[in-house]
Amino acid sequence: MTAALPDTPAREWPHCPPVRTGLRGRCPRCGEGRLFDGFLTLREGCDQCGLSYGFADPADGPAFFVICFGCIPAVTVALLLQIYAEPPFWVHLVTSLPFLVVTCVLPLRPLKGWLVCSQFFFKAREGRLKVAWRPFGENGPVIEPRSHPW
Repeated sequence: MTAALPDTPAREWPHCPPVRTGLRGRCPRCGEGRLFDGFLTLREGCDQCGLSYGFADPADGPAFFVICFGCIPAVTVALLLQIYAEPPFWVHLVTSLPFLVVTCVLPLRPLKGWLVCSQFFFKAREGRLKVAWRPFGENGPVIEPRSHPW
């Protein structure tokens, strides 16, 4: 994939798989620049190649994956501990709370990085019509696809 920066000549960018760059929090184009400016805050752009991260919109994807694959098992373990052992409250503070934090908070950043890098890698963007559409049947109005600059 070739992309040109405004002030530099065209350059060949390395092949950067989204899993490798996203999980490490690196730029999806060059694989060197940082993706995050805080724990979950995306930077404006790459400090190495100048790629703008304006395309990135992972929305609720990271939270969905964490809920499905982290929260549900963690809460299940905490409930089973309560049902079968009936421990005092402090045992949950020592076991269940750290387990919930590890399985629910720590995966958010790598998952968000992976989703952002996947959006760049697969050129994901808003859906659009390619052919005329008749929403009310054959006798209804025809909606023509809009032309976009890309």
